[in-house]
Amino acid sequence: MSEQSVGAPRAITGGNLRAWKRRDTGDRVRIPLRRQIALQTLCVFVALTVLFPIMWVLSLALDPRDLLRPDGLNLIPPGASLDNFFAAIEQPSQAPVSFWTLAFNSFLLAISTALFSVLIGVFAAYAFSRVQFRGRQVLMLTVLAVLMLPTVATIVPLFILLGQVRLGDVILRSTLAGVAFAVVSGLLPFAIWNLKGYLDTIPKDLEEAAAMDGASRHQSFVKVVLPLAVPALAVTGFLGFVAGWTEYYFSVTFLRDPNTYTLSVALNGMVGAFATTTPWGKFCAFAILFALPVSLVYAVFQRWIIGGLAVGGVKG
Repeated sequence: MSEQSVGAPRAITGGNLRAWKRRDTGDRVRIPLRRQIALQTLCVFVALTVLFPIMWVLSLALDPRDLLRPDGLNLIPPGASLDNFFAAIEQPSQAPVSFWTLAFNSFLLAISTALFSVLIGVFAAYAFSRVQFRGRQVLMLTVLAVLMLPTVATIVPLFILLGQVRLGDVILRSTLAGVAFAVVSGLLPFAIWNLKGYLDTIPKDLEEAAAMDGASRHQSFVKVVLPLAVPALAVTGFLGFVAGWTEYYFSVTFLRDPNTYTLSVALNGMVGAFATTTPWGKFCAFAILFALPVSLVYAVFQRWIIGGLAVGGVKG
């Protein structure tokens, strides 16, 4: 029998001593001081680059003097007030429409595009991921090809198509439903492709086990697949909400009634023919109000959104 018993620890010397220390400290490796300083400096520079435009907009929104640009690097200008915010809410547009009507239209458009893109996209993605049928590869390539088209390229065909559909005496193109239809048509290729890639990472064995327990395909889809796909659904829904909330091209082209306008149309209407004719203080205040709902939605669903983005980066 060897002099060293089976249960006794081996001698730790040389290179395996350093490896043991790294394992003992949780695989933490000390970074040299110069490298730490360089990395921290780079992070501070990136943070300032990102935050500077936001600080600029906030400074102009709080400045009652309606300047073209801030007169210094002060976040809070002299005589700062919320007058520009109240003015933006009181008269958001030259058209006879209130701020809250515009906000409601934008919210309705964003919610509808998010829900329909996720609802239709997850069914189509599940079919592409689990069902083998004739023409499957051709349809997938078609979805990918449509995904590459810019939004502007579809305005004219949708303008003509939706103009031929009537809801009583109203043309579908001139309603928020028509704009939502146009936005969803552009969101669906991304939603299908994104969700299909995530559903491919869910093992089919789970559905087979559910089937052996007596579950139908519909039950396994609802009770097994959908709960596991919540992060991907959250990412797709959030991007659909942002697309609907910030949508401008279809709204300004299709809509004619001021009561159906959205916040993006009203915000763009503040821009004058020249820089000196644009009320920049009111414009910046409106822009902040316009961005707040998206920030709040992201804060509420941040857990699932980050989870979906992180999982999508390591799987597939």
